[in-house]
Amino acid sequence: MKTTFEQIRKVALSFPDVEEGTTYGSPSFKVGGQFFACLTSHRSAEPGTLVVRMDFERRDELVAADPDVYYLKDHYVGYPCVLVRISKIHPDALRDILGGARRFVIAQTARRKRTKAGGQRGRGISK
Repeated sequence: MKTTFEQIRKVALSFPDVEEGTTYGSPSFKVGGQFFACLTSHRSAEPGTLVVRMDFERRDELVAADPDVYYLKDHYVGYPCVLVRISKIHPDALRDILGGARRFVIAQTARRKRTKAGGQRGRGISK
């Protein structure tokens, strides 16, 4: 059974606080206003590919373990994400990867907020 974008939509929207939107003009799924998965818009990616955010270590593990499903193109190498061939990912793996991407984005957003708040402390005028 091939996975479809409608299945992706159903799984992504089943997670708390997820909304559907667009990223770079492509359908995407966001949490806290930040995308965690979207259809690719860059011409280097194969048609029917999803960009899913994650850390570099996990990405490298997935690409090494199952290159028929997970891959990279030069454009995406510097970004914490993996390319996923939608028609080849198993529905169980889809739920896991989308859930992990959502958690990754939530953690990154929280880390940025802490860093920004920490960077602003102590910037008052001293007398």
